[in-house]
Amino acid sequence: MAGGEEKSRSRYQQQVIRNYYRNRKAIALQKLGEHLTELYLEQGAARRRRWRYVRQALEQLEVPASRIEHLVQQDDPTLLARLIQELQSR
Repeated sequence: MAGGEEKSRSRYQQQVIRNYYRNRKAIALQKLGEHLTELYLEQGAARRRRWRYVRQALEQLEVPASRIEHLVQQDDPTLLARLIQELQSR
């Protein structure tokens, strides 16, 4: 954060921002779990759109691009579930 921007925020706002960045991987994992649930329920265009969200979450978690591409091409939520378990155990 730039010095001037930090001064314009209250102490509470600064703490909220710090906590968000400190926990962003946990937040991304939680969202990924939510997307997994939706993948089991969706079909067609909605399912393809959901895979785009999954791709973005995996990129935030720094999963290798080749692995992301493989998951999306397979279109198999159980493979994603295994990856989520793997990421949670790290």
